[in-house]
Amino acid sequence: MIEHAAAPVHVEHLRPGDHACVEFDDVESRWEVLTAFAQIGLARGERVMLLLDPDDLDDAATVARVDDGTGVAAGAHEHGHLVVARNTSLYFPDGRFDADRTRRAYAAATQQTVDDGHHALRVAVSMAWAPRAGWSDDELMAWEGSAEHLFRPARFAALCWYDRARFSEHMLAGAREIHPVHVLDRLSMLEVTRHPGGARIAGSGSREELTRVLTDVLARGPEQSPLHFELDLAGARDVDAHCAWMLIDLAGALPPADRLVVRCDRSLEMVLRGLGADAVPQLELAVASDLNDAAGVA
Repeated sequence: MIEHAAAPVHVEHLRPGDHACVEFDDVESRWEVLTAFAQIGLARGERVMLLLDPDDLDDAATVARVDDGTGVAAGAHEHGHLVVARNTSLYFPDGRFDADRTRRAYAAATQQTVDDGHHALRVAVSMAWAPRAGWSDDELMAWEGSAEHLFRPARFAALCWYDRARFSEHMLAGAREIHPVHVLDRLSMLEVTRHPGGARIAGSGSREELTRVLTDVLARGPEQSPLHFELDLAGARDVDAHCAWMLIDLAGALPPADRLVVRCDRSLEMVLRGLGADAVPQLELAVASDLNDAAGVA
């Protein structure tokens, strides 16, 4: 379980017990993330529930979109491992909202999921039901903050998604504050956070995008003090040997006092060390699993 992540995480990092939010600007990015959310959950033996707005794709089109030609989601839907429903059917089954009833419904669905032999229930829900019902920002934030007990024990995970066009910045900021986990809105995305002593880069992207961003961020003036850079690749996908060589070369070109710390998984660590990372003093490797163990993250 990820607790109060300091930076947005990729959807593949979600675990049972996580209460997460994500904001979208466009439909294609939303479906990319939801497809990954569903496919990862099914692969882990979890039941996946997608609670869509009534105006969204119908059930058949949703299953086809999530299946992405693999046949996995279609079979899962047929056997009840993938459930597609409308958010209004859960939140307003009789035309009115009842907070206790909704919490009980989530708890019952989680227990039924476990009884049916799944590891956990993961739900992605469109929060468009709230403005549809005329709720204020404060009403929605109060609801979002009232359901934490559902995530203990860790048999339930929820990804609440917000369409930026439908919600105020006040509401979106509140959602980020309330949810312990904030998910990146794209599968391929690099976020750069600059600070006086260097910069932090997190996310994943194409080889070309990573090269461009790193080259720009690592550029420095000769008069600057030693800088500290962090590159979080723990959630990155498809970091190949060419990209690993590029990281080593860029780190080796830094002034001797600078540091580039790469946070990665075991497999990428092995690739980097095999290509000579240990011979570059400016490059430090931090393995994600070791960091999580030290922090007590399950």
